Amino acid sequence: MNGRLIEFLLKSEVEKLSEENKKLYKFIVENEDILAQQADTADQFRKLLVEQSPYLLASRYFDIPFAKIFQQMNEIENELNIRVEKRCEQVKWIDMTNQFTNTSVGKREKKVFLFIN
Repeated sequence: MNGRLIEFLLKSEVEKLSEENKKLYKFIVENEDILAQQADTADQFRKLLVEQSPYLLASRYFDIPFAKIFQQMNEIENELNIRVEKRCEQVKWIDMTNQFTNTSVGKREKKVFLFIN
């Protein structure tokens, strides 16, 4: 399955979470992304995750015990994985290339697909 499609489905499913879960998920993911942008290597990223734990930041920000944040985030991620997997099974792509007359770009033929979910 296309990585961009998975990313699109994940974002769509995140928006369907309860407000509390959505805020927590986005807070942690955004902080992880910030650390990932700061790191030059995977080892450096892991080190930053330990030093500036997004889970610990979330615990302080939301005033929820660390263990509860960790548990809630695992539940959210499991729920999202199930939802995205289910939607991936339902996805249909319909080749619409022949429906359009001007589908060539330079020397390459352009393909047109309709995504149905």
